[in-house]
Amino acid sequence: MTNRSSLSPKLTLSDLYDSNIVYTSRPSYISNPWLEPEEHQSNFLTGRELIIANQLPVIVHEASVTDKLKTLLETIGKTMPTNVFKFKDQESYEQLIKYLAHKENKKIYFQYIHDETILNKSFYALDKDIFSALNNKARIPEWTNYKYLPNREVIDIQHFTDAVSKWNFPFVLKPGDDLPTAGGYGVMICYNEHDLTKATTRIMAAQEETDSIIIEQKVEAIANYCVQYAYSEQEGIRYIGTSEQLTGKYGHYKGNQNVQQVPETVIEAGREIMEIGVSKGYYGVAGFDLLLDKNGDVYAIDLNFRQNGSTSMLLLEPLLDKGYHKFYSYISPVDNAHFFNTILKYVNKGVLFPLSYYDGDWYDNEDVKSRFGCIWHGESKAEIEAIEQQFLKELDVN
Repeated sequence: MTNRSSLSPKLTLSDLYDSNIVYTSRPSYISNPWLEPEEHQSNFLTGRELIIANQLPVIVHEASVTDKLKTLLETIGKTMPTNVFKFKDQESYEQLIKYLAHKENKKIYFQYIHDETILNKSFYALDKDIFSALNNKARIPEWTNYKYLPNREVIDIQHFTDAVSKWNFPFVLKPGDDLPTAGGYGVMICYNEHDLTKATTRIMAAQEETDSIIIEQKVEAIANYCVQYAYSEQEGIRYIGTSEQLTGKYGHYKGNQNVQQVPETVIEAGREIMEIGVSKGYYGVAGFDLLLDKNGDVYAIDLNFRQNGSTSMLLLEPLLDKGYHKFYSYISPVDNAHFFNTILKYVNKGVLFPLSYYDGDWYDNEDVKSRFGCIWHGESKAEIEAIEQQFLKELDVN
């Protein structure tokens, strides 16, 4: 088994950010119609970048840094991150952000924008207006230099019903504003009238907070890539790798796997988009969802100027066994003790690289399922798929 303690990631987040910056990957407790993650899932997300953060301080929920994570990390020769600021609920989270900004003179690098009532935009490490604009799906044409675009139109939500009636199935609907989305939750793929009816209900319910809707051609893709780059003044633009996105029929995110060969047209399209973002003032990690069709044409369907689910998998590649890599996360289907012990068994086997562990047993008076973020790694996809199926069978033992 690889001696992982002696190996280093391609790059860490502290290579990109100044020492006065603190990072938070938690969505705001103030939800919106297109990003309504369950509270424990949002808390779980705070631990996802701990290994790649290096010296960058991270705001993290207390349940994501218990002895369970310490044990998992020690198994792969890693120490428990200490450069963290902990919170336990909404009040302590928001108080912590305000304290760090107002009392410690820290700038906050947000994975998702927060309301001005929580923190004024002057305390954002990355200009909030730039961040919002670059992640606005309606403005994708600007950031692609009006290239790599499916057929699309952005329409006022008041005119949605009339506009969508002129489109033939299948098509894709997305919010066309600054409100953050994640994991495909804000994407509505319509194959038929039933899908459109469900989507229309969601859209009408969001009228108070959303002004426009995007109607977009559904590309018949042969590959769905997340091509990623990093930028700082010291590093310049660095291509950090590409993963293939695993999604369901309706676009919901189901993890990522590594790709051995990526078409140069995809890499160059991503670099062009990153260069435009940097020219507008962006720095950090960004990942762009680029589809490839049977004709070799590239389509940009989403631009994530932020860390992505598979960012850790790409940066940690030197620490993983050569071959097949898959980023995924699990929620305990059984009791938390059995969940943890099964995970630990497979980490010890050298096929499961732990990234994060949200310890449901941290809660004394609430039944909370533990969650685990990880990377499977081994010689081949077939080998890892067989091992993962065995892992799932062992988890399912009642």
